[in-house]
Amino acid sequence: MTEFKKKITIISLLWIVLVSISFIWNYTNARKEHTDVALQSSKSLFDLIVVTREWNARHGGVYVPITSETQPNPYLDTPLRDIQVNEQLTLTEVNPAFMTRQISEISEISEKQGFSFHITSLNPIRPQNKPRPIEKEALNSFEKGEDEMGRFIKQNGKTAFFYMAPLKTKKACLKCHAEQGYQEGDIRGGISVTLPFRDSIPITAMLLGHIGIGLAGMLGIFVAGRRLNTAYDTIRRQATYCELTGIPNRRSFSERIIVELNRSQRDQEPLSLIMCDIDNFKSYNDHYGHDQGDKCLRKVAQQIQNTLKRPSDFCARFGGEEFVVLLPGTSLENAMHIAEEIRKNVEELAISHEILGTSEVVTISLGVATCEGDEAFSRETLIYQADTAMYQSKKNGRNRVSFFKE
Repeated sequence: MTEFKKKITIISLLWIVLVSISFIWNYTNARKEHTDVALQSSKSLFDLIVVTREWNARHGGVYVPITSETQPNPYLDTPLRDIQVNEQLTLTEVNPAFMTRQISEISEISEKQGFSFHITSLNPIRPQNKPRPIEKEALNSFEKGEDEMGRFIKQNGKTAFFYMAPLKTKKACLKCHAEQGYQEGDIRGGISVTLPFRDSIPITAMLLGHIGIGLAGMLGIFVAGRRLNTAYDTIRRQATYCELTGIPNRRSFSERIIVELNRSQRDQEPLSLIMCDIDNFKSYNDHYGHDQGDKCLRKVAQQIQNTLKRPSDFCARFGGEEFVVLLPGTSLENAMHIAEEIRKNVEELAISHEILGTSEVVTISLGVATCEGDEAFSRETLIYQADTAMYQSKKNGRNRVSFFKE
């Protein structure tokens, strides 16, 4: 059971690790997808602004009426900046930069659409275009070769996504910016876009889902483990135990005697072996039938096992009606005493055995052999000696105990 618990614990820990990896992987992908959506939305708005500026630039600037809200651009030095059409109408030229700033300042759009953008530069002509710290960071990264910058930020206590990309100097831009030392292709500045973006990753639902999967998996592991352990125990018992008598079989004995012989020689302790054989069992089977013969074998086997008191003592079915008993750390004298107890206990079962009309009970003949631990005994030698002693018991009249003598 300890080995079973150890394996179940290891498998459960591996399962928990896999579920944890799955949660981290799913959360990371969800976060990445969330960021990609925000990035693509911001880029779309940025591209729309750039297209609008491109339209203005292709027309060399556009003229709009001068109003209280739209005053001439004091930073635009051109001869035809203002054109008076009549007494009621005067037009002023609006270049791409001024148009971008005007659009960004229209509060109605910002309130309805929920976004804001800002044109800026490290060397702005208009003071209002001075970069904020995050915009300055982005502009410096553009000078180092970065193409864009996007990240989630906190704005007025709410989550928003900040995106910024550079504006490169084109030929039409030199009209206003040549005096600042810009050349065609230089990074003149950039436009930042800020979108309100709720952190909508369902982390709680994802976590609870993985916890549920983890618990269900552990329950499945436990149930499957129990079944496998039961099946393993069944197979192991079938391989090492006699199905008829319920005690270990000859295979178990062959493995056990090697272990005990090695221990006997290592610790210099005696090891005794008792060979048992049911007397006249063939005639019992012939008279009572095989079913009764099987019952007899079971009763005798259990009685032998019940006689043994120490956990280290071992009995097994050797084959047919023969049984063996291993007694570690047991001298010949003590082994003879235990063998005699086994003989009496089997006789006291009073299993009826009629031979030639004479009412008798089932008995067994036993042979004892002992190695003292100071000799290199082989299992074949010890078995041979115990078997020889057992046949000596049969030769001397059965239902008795004999020990091996050279």
